[in-house]
Amino acid sequence: MSGTHVLTFVENDGGHARRPSLEALGEARRIAAASGGAVDAVVLGPGARALGASLTGVRKVFYEESALFVAFHLAEAAGAVLEAVKASGAGVVVMSATSLGRELAPAVAADLKTCVGADVTETAWTAEGLTILRPIYAGKAFLRARFRRLPAVITLRPSVFAPDDSGSGAPAEQALTPPREDARARVVETIEPQVVRQDLSEAETIVSGGRGLRGPENFGILESLAKTLHGVVGASRAVCDAGWRPHSDQVGQTGKTVSPRLYIACGISGAIQHLAGMSGSKNIVAINKDPNAPIFQVADYGIVGDLFEVVPALEAEIKKTTGR
Repeated sequence: MSGTHVLTFVENDGGHARRPSLEALGEARRIAAASGGAVDAVVLGPGARALGASLTGVRKVFYEESALFVAFHLAEAAGAVLEAVKASGAGVVVMSATSLGRELAPAVAADLKTCVGADVTETAWTAEGLTILRPIYAGKAFLRARFRRLPAVITLRPSVFAPDDSGSGAPAEQALTPPREDARARVVETIEPQVVRQDLSEAETIVSGGRGLRGPENFGILESLAKTLHGVVGASRAVCDAGWRPHSDQVGQTGKTVSPRLYIACGISGAIQHLAGMSGSKNIVAINKDPNAPIFQVADYGIVGDLFEVVPALEAEIKKTTGR
């Protein structure tokens, strides 16, 4: 299986590559280096050609700049990636396990008549082919699996793999077939949030709140702590279902899977669905008044106490120490 090429889907965020995609590109380079193949990339949407030209260590960039790709159209995006796979001869397709990647990867895999290795945390290329490691049972165990045949489609958990910009040289370019303008689905309106903030999947620090906050009006203390730490606020499913926070803030099995350097869980008991989404965090701090809360089983540091007293005191100490 030597000489296997790898194709990476790079998410285009206004002409810039999202960090999870750069992480996926870095891991694609490592897989290609081990297999003796090359790395190609596919970029869609306005500015795709210029973005592709800025990628290093890439043999060829497949691009299509149609404004249709400003919004996500699954069928058209999957069709473009499939065209790039066939043109590049790729045996492995790599994406980040963002909300977009999670939806796109199965569609591409179905077109290729293969399966998806989802939410991968480790890859290895051996004489037998591609092996992956991924969490199962809501993060309680890990499964090591091998693709018995190619092509393979995998999504990588964000903030687990390191970006790699060690490559050099401008990539070759190839335009993809423009999508049909009469797509079955169309975007009628896009409503942007009033406050634009960093995406949870890219955040280095996350301060999350649960039902222990008692109401949406009390999330201000978490917003203040997150601002001090240059982080963002997340939430449990119960909080989002109650309408206290938007569902884009949800961390968990049915929300976003995150792996920040620091995760602070405030008033979150630690249901298995929530743990599945944040157990890969590098450092976990739990604040809960219940000493038997399951969250303490995965926490690196635990504080048993009233979060309404602990969080302000913690923020005050951080400001005193850092001068922020």
